[in-house]
Amino acid sequence: MQEIMKNIRKAEAIKLKDELQYQEGQVVSKTLIQNEAVSITLFSFAKGEEISTHESGGDALVLCLDGEGLITIDGDPHVLRAGESIVMPARHPHAVFAKEPFKMLLVVAFVHS
Repeated sequence: MQEIMKNIRKAEAIKLKDELQYQEGQVVSKTLIQNEAVSITLFSFAKGEEISTHESGGDALVLCLDGEGLITIDGDPHVLRAGESIVMPARHPHAVFAKEPFKMLLVVAFVHS
């Protein structure tokens, strides 16, 4: 049987924010699921690091796990802190910037026609 979720321990309680460490000057990612329907990825951003403005083919849910990030959607900035979430709608320009060291879980549900 093919493994659906990878790069993470199963049948064990974990803290997602501890699954990635901060690395100075870098954005670090760990893909948990990637297929035609959904993508789930953990990210850690060192302070000042970013993912520049882009668009996605699916709605993207960002769950802040640690720190503070600035999520810009259609040019509007939104500060996200641990425990908060935001949805970046499909085909809308968005960007992520780490105001402080920042960890997030990104869940993208792709639109199929």
